[in-house]
Amino acid sequence: MSIITLTTDYGLKDHFVGALKGKIISEFPDAKIIDISHEIDPFNIAEASYILQASFANFPKGTVHLIGVDAERNTENEHLAMQWNDQFFVCADNGILSMLTQRILPQKIVAINIHDRLPENATDMDVFKTVACHLAKGGTLNVIGKEITELKSITDFQPIVSKDGNSIKGNVIYIDHFGNIVFNISKKQFLELSKGRTYEIVMKPKSIKTILPNYSSVAISDKFPIKYYEGEKLAIFNEAGFLEIAIFRSNPKTVGSASSLLGFSYRDTITINFK
Repeated sequence: MSIITLTTDYGLKDHFVGALKGKIISEFPDAKIIDISHEIDPFNIAEASYILQASFANFPKGTVHLIGVDAERNTENEHLAMQWNDQFFVCADNGILSMLTQRILPQKIVAINIHDRLPENATDMDVFKTVACHLAKGGTLNVIGKEITELKSITDFQPIVSKDGNSIKGNVIYIDHFGNIVFNISKKQFLELSKGRTYEIVMKPKSIKTILPNYSSVAISDKFPIKYYEGEKLAIFNEAGFLEIAIFRSNPKTVGSASSLLGFSYRDTITINFK
């Protein structure tokens, strides 16, 4: 099976997604195209990186992930293709892959150099499409680029640990469909730093002192129906392994969500203190 996934900030109102799929099918009719998301905030590479990290592990080896977010080639950002965890990623070298590669080193990275082999009016997506189809057909990275050893990092978007190790400060990297707030503090970082200590997630008007195993664990007593706990604030580590703050069973369209009710927006900070 030759899978090509698409993650873009194109939205679904315009023709761009459909046109991209048409280009892929025209070049590789056997390709199986799967949409991960086309609703990434425009040029938001941290959000795109989180979405990829939350989804890639569900795909088989050999899957090619085409990432159309801040994809224009310029003097600062080359186009690249990377083999990582036995899957392939095609995007601009704008820091979008830095969250992924914090945990596992890439198997191989190349700076794409096929631009002069394509028609003069070829777009950035034409380049990505050509590379993605080549890899999905079983082609090698050496054919489409020159090997490099480093990726551009998002240096200003990493959690900050205090010098005494008693606190960690993170940022909002994503707000999901339910209005739940995702921060760039991973469960792995939390456990390594906490070392079994008690902790407090500093929030107004009341801090959170327990990270729950799942949403429904907010129902701490059998004396009340689970509906009784709707609207309660809670914290979990989500499926992707990142800290998430939610309002239990809150509807963003009617009563608000964690994002709207607690006043968090993209890049806002949160602090966890350890005692």
